[in-house]
Amino acid sequence: MKRKPPWEKKTAELAEETAQFDKEFAADAARSMTPAERKRWNRVKRKPGRPREGKGFQRISVSIEKGLLKQVTKVAKQRHISRSKLLAEAVQEILAANA
Repeated sequence: MKRKPPWEKKTAELAEETAQFDKEFAADAARSMTPAERKRWNRVKRKPGRPREGKGFQRISVSIEKGLLKQVTKVAKQRHISRSKLLAEAVQEILAANA
C-alpha cells in the first residue's frame, strides 16, 4: 500500500501520526540496548578505516621523487586502488622474485 505524502494528508491524519511526539517524558519509555543492538550500534557508528590485512599496518614516511609519485598515483587511479595498495603489491612482487 502506497503512503500519502504529508502535504496530501488531512490535519487529523497528521495529528494521529505525530501524537507520539507530544508526550512529555519520552525518555521514560527508553530502555537499555540489548547486546545485539549494542553490537549493531557500535558497528554503525564506527568510523571507516583501513581494512585489516595480515598483522595490521605500520605507517611510515618514505621519500619519493615527485614525477615517480605522479606516475604511481595515475596507475593506482587506473586500477581503482590506493597508492598504498599499489606500492604494497609492487613490494610483494619484488620479495617473491627474490625468495
